[in-house]
Amino acid sequence: MKIKKVLVSQPKPASEKSPYFDIAEKYGVNIEFRPFIKVEGLSPKEFRQQKISIPEYTAVIFTARTAIDHFFKLCEGLRVTIPDTMKYFCVTESVALYLQKYIVYRKRKIFFGNSGKLDDLIPSLVKHSDEKYLFPVSDVHNEEHTALLDKNKINYTKAIMYRTVSNDFTPDEKFDYDMLVFFSPSGINSLLKNFPNFDQ
Repeated sequence: MKIKKVLVSQPKPASEKSPYFDIAEKYGVNIEFRPFIKVEGLSPKEFRQQKISIPEYTAVIFTARTAIDHFFKLCEGLRVTIPDTMKYFCVTESVALYLQKYIVYRKRKIFFGNSGKLDDLIPSLVKHSDEKYLFPVSDVHNEEHTALLDKNKINYTKAIMYRTVSNDFTPDEKFDYDMLVFFSPSGINSLLKNFPNFDQ
């Protein structure tokens, strides 16, 4: 079977330097990009059901830019004003710099790790042990993170602020691919939700 049409279950790369374009040219295949999953924020009403009052917290732990977007979007929806005294702990400098989209960047209240792993941030969290931390996460999140915070006796509350959902196909959307490329179990779940009778 000759492969002519490939579906990659991710957004189209922003850079022309992506290896996908080299593969398409080298092997004469048509590569299409279509995310099978998408991230959507919880509504203020849904968030309120968790009985979490954001103003009660003095610091926030961010493991991704997505978490930053949904945190500030929810605060806006809930009409919560973030005090200037709020401290932010981010897994990497690039995540920390992304905060500039929403706040004035001041080094004295923004802390970040170097490795991109939460372990790297633990010494800073422990050093500021008197803070009351809020930890924004997705509905499907890494339980190792919460276990690590528990192990180090960090005073935090996990807050689900966004979720991963299936990016459904429309009835008139063609599905005539020779190869499908997936990157997560959620993508495969989405395929089976859209095409319950899918047969390889």
